[in-house]
Amino acid sequence: MSLRFLELYQLYWMFRSHGEQRRAWKDAAQARVARDRAEAMAAMQLQAMLEANPSGQLGRARLNDPARLKESGLL
Repeated sequence: MSLRFLELYQLYWMFRSHGEQRRAWKDAAQARVARDRAEAMAAMQLQAMLEANPSGQLGRARLNDPARLKESGLL
C-alpha cells in the first residue's frame, strides 16, 4: 500500500515539475522578446542621438566638468 502511495506521490510531483518547466520556458521566451525590443529601442535612440549631433560630441561629454562650468559662468 505504501509503495503505491509513493508511486502516486512521485507521479504527482513529476507532472507538477513538468508544468513548472513549461512555465519557465514560456517566461524565457517572453524575456527574449522583451530583450529584443529593448535592444531595438536602444539602437533607435542611438541613431536619433547621432542624427541630432552627428559630430559625436555626445560621446565625449562629461558631467560636472569644472572647466566647462567655469567657462559657462555657472561656477
